[in-house]
Amino acid sequence: MTVRFRKVHGAGNDFILVTGAASERDWRVWGPWLCARRTGVGADGLVISDAVAKDRAILAVLCVNPDGSVATLCANALRCAAWCASLDHGWTTMSLVMAGVPHEAVVEGSYVRVTVEAREIEPQRFAQRHQGGIIRFDSVRVGAKHLVALVDDVNLPDLAGLVQRLRHRDPATADTNISVVQSLTEQELTVRTYESSAQEESLSCASGAVAAAVIATHRGLVDVSGPVTVHNRAGSPLTVTAHTERPLYWVGGPVTYVFDGELDFV
Repeated sequence: MTVRFRKVHGAGNDFILVTGAASERDWRVWGPWLCARRTGVGADGLVISDAVAKDRAILAVLCVNPDGSVATLCANALRCAAWCASLDHGWTTMSLVMAGVPHEAVVEGSYVRVTVEAREIEPQRFAQRHQGGIIRFDSVRVGAKHLVALVDDVNLPDLAGLVQRLRHRDPATADTNISVVQSLTEQELTVRTYESSAQEESLSCASGAVAAAVIATHRGLVDVSGPVTVHNRAGSPLTVTAHTERPLYWVGGPVTYVFDGELDFV
């Protein structure tokens, strides 16, 4: 079987994107092999999108993580899928469904924004000693579970060590994305996110950007009713704004084409 793919990235979060083929079971087996940086194509995820009907702008989107698990939400994957669908079908607005949850998307050239839902804020869910101090994490569910700590300087040393100690202390955090966030101005944040599926720090995480903006708003540091710019390691900021229908939020940013090719499965 030969399958064509595109390599795209959303603000530094990169994906192998194909249009519906094979079964979810097969993609879950192939995902880790394809996403491997040294021996595969290399990506943060494998994304399979399929138009539900040719005359309706609705996409079913599956995102397989590098560990073979299926994402309940990956907002950058949704943004990349929407951008590719816009190229293929000419759609500028569409609906996307990932893990049974509907999302809206708007494509304006290379800038794509999608809706995500944020719920269940729990202040100071965890506290962890680090570098002689205590870092306190609030929790919020943005499709997936997130822990967010507001810090004075986001460039704190040994983020990986902090995450590992937190996970060792409470194994229930193994499937939780962990972010540290610094407030720069009244409408500007910078964030570092350690993603659970990849078990490493990401260049960009759109749901992490939303989690950061929601928690910072909850703490009175920014106001997400207006655009909040969220900087990341990729140097490609995302913008978070509250949707008119709470608890939905828009997260937007650039999508970039990298290359395309063919996958041969034997």
